[in-house]
Amino acid sequence: MDAEIFYVLVGAVVVAAIARWRGWPAPLLVTVVALAASFLPFVPDVEIDGHLLLNLVLPPLLYSAALDVSFVGFKRSLPQIRRLGVSLVLLTALAVGFVAWWILPSLTLPGALLLGAIVAPPDAVSAAAIGRKLGLPRRIMTVLSGESLINDATSLTLYRVFAAILAGATLTVWDGIWQFLLAVGVGVAVGLVFGAVLHQLRMRINDAVVIGTFGLLAPFGAYAIAEHLLGSGVLAVVAMGLFVGYNSPRTDYTTRQQEKPLWLSADLLLESFVFAYIGLQFPRVLSDLGGEEVGRILLLSGAVLLVVLVVRPLYVYPTNAWANFQDRRRLARWDRAVESGAFDGRRRESKRWREYDPEEMRSKIVRDRMAGLQLTWKDNAIISWAGMRGVVTLATALAAADLATLGTEPSHAIVVVAFIVTVGTLLLQGLTLPVLIRGLGIASDVDEQDDERALEAVKAKSREAGKKYLAEKRAEWEATHGHVDLEMFDAFTRRMTRVERDTDEAQEVEDAVQRRPSFDDLAALSRGWLQVRREILLEERDAGNLDEEVMRELLAAMDAEELALDTRGATRQQGRA
Repeated sequence: MDAEIFYVLVGAVVVAAIARWRGWPAPLLVTVVALAASFLPFVPDVEIDGHLLLNLVLPPLLYSAALDVSFVGFKRSLPQIRRLGVSLVLLTALAVGFVAWWILPSLTLPGALLLGAIVAPPDAVSAAAIGRKLGLPRRIMTVLSGESLINDATSLTLYRVFAAILAGATLTVWDGIWQFLLAVGVGVAVGLVFGAVLHQLRMRINDAVVIGTFGLLAPFGAYAIAEHLLGSGVLAVVAMGLFVGYNSPRTDYTTRQQEKPLWLSADLLLESFVFAYIGLQFPRVLSDLGGEEVGRILLLSGAVLLVVLVVRPLYVYPTNAWANFQDRRRLARWDRAVESGAFDGRRRESKRWREYDPEEMRSKIVRDRMAGLQLTWKDNAIISWAGMRGVVTLATALAAADLATLGTEPSHAIVVVAFIVTVGTLLLQGLTLPVLIRGLGIASDVDEQDDERALEAVKAKSREAGKKYLAEKRAEWEATHGHVDLEMFDAFTRRMTRVERDTDEAQEVEDAVQRRPSFDDLAALSRGWLQVRREILLEERDAGNLDEEVMRELLAAMDAEELALDTRGATRQQGRA
């Protein structure tokens, strides 16, 4: 069995690598190839416990996704994310459940609702990959990524409720609401505790290998403990990932440089294996069904696929229109308050408002709050069609197949429906989404224009902070090395800040290096300059003036500078040895 799993894993990664090389949807290609391979006589029949697969695959995938999500953008887009990740999942589960019960009564209503909970949550992995390739605006990418983080928690909570009902438990609507609130509260609390502990370890342990190992283990621990305490393991992992990702710029650069490729490799490995495993299992599950049931289950699969495709746009457009209407009303009330001078009274006493005059309050605070919340009909068209199902749906279906209370035929039916819905959405939506994006012309340069303005502001603040830092260091340098070495200091700092660069200056630095200050002195000066620039990035990010994705790109460039600095230092030490 171990060798068989290894062969499946290697084959899945090879196919995924080919898909990435050719620019094709990797999950879809892996599934199709595995499905075709399953009919070959020499391909083994691999079986893995569904719950084990879910517990092994879900925590690292969710944690990796949460690390990359902008917390500032997530918070700003929370109304949309909450509607899509909670309300839409519940609506989809109910709609699918009643349709499935009507078509296949042998599922029973709890079993049909269980199926609805399984196929309800979209997976944004494929949509995000397409969006990044075609340059979708970040407002859409943030909504899709944020939705995929919390909709799994809603889906798995519903799954747990309906599984308990199947097992004979008597639950009311209020019991279900209480279970959901308990799952949210406990899950978020556990995740924040794990995130805080992991962040402190990252701050105090200067060993990227050890920290990377802790990072690999932490999602499993947070997930398991939250589930043991009746909380949501999904939300625990997501909360931990958001916390660690938000505070990642404060850690050592070597940790950031090591964990990025580590998690990218883990994502490729796990996703490829799950899709390959499902492709290999599908013919066996289909063959276990009775001949008369096959036609009805295929009919059910088509109906469920149609429901998940239709429910999403029917929900997205009305709810977004209502939200925009409420936002306009709130903004109108705000405008009237500004014009009437209401902020000169009670609210002006608040520290939050005191530093702004009314007009500044309107332009800075209100527009910052509204930014990312206003989506056009084109934006909603993309969001409505980006509902591809993925790993969570497939893994949960396999876990449901192990429920003894469900019965053999219903459990096989659930796996078949989940498989067809997943592959169907990947085919219909995944292959046509790029065409829709290009047709609507939704990929624009708005983000680039905003980024340029933000970068100019950051550069101005960096220059001011840099001048202050260098002035302080110049005084220390003069006290330590003497007046004569100030020439070297000035030449080095001019080159470091790229104010002037020519051959005479380069020679000036070359000659000055031969004097008293050591390489370590210059390296310390450069590290301090990098630290000042990092602090400016964090301040602008926290103030909402700089997008977190742009900040991470700038931070990666600074990390590369520090790596080059450390590499030169190590080379010099080896040369001396």
